[in-house]
Amino acid sequence: MEVRAKALGVRISPDRARLTMNLIRGKSVIEARNILKNLNNKASRIIIKVLDSAVANAENNNGLKRENLYITKCHIDEGSVIKRVMIDSRGHTGRKDHNTSHITVIVAEKQV
Repeated sequence: MEVRAKALGVRISPDRARLTMNLIRGKSVIEARNILKNLNNKASRIIIKVLDSAVANAENNNGLKRENLYITKCHIDEGSVIKRVMIDSRGHTGRKDHNTSHITVIVAEKQV
């Protein structure tokens, strides 16, 4: 049985977050959490929260055990772009785009 968790509209660039997500794809939940905990970047902190949410959904809603869970699918899609005005000197203006991401983690029980 697959259990999913999502975080929508997270303020991080999808390209930057995908680099971290690629490290944990297909790993067990415990191993993936250890990898993410030892990384020192914004994406790893966000992905840990989504992973913990998926594990909590599996334990509380479906009665699965944390030791038997592994990551079947995980992906990061592009969210909306938040546009801001950048005021410059001599009356010039520019635009600054903030990219957002939709993070999805799907875990399932390992078949023995």
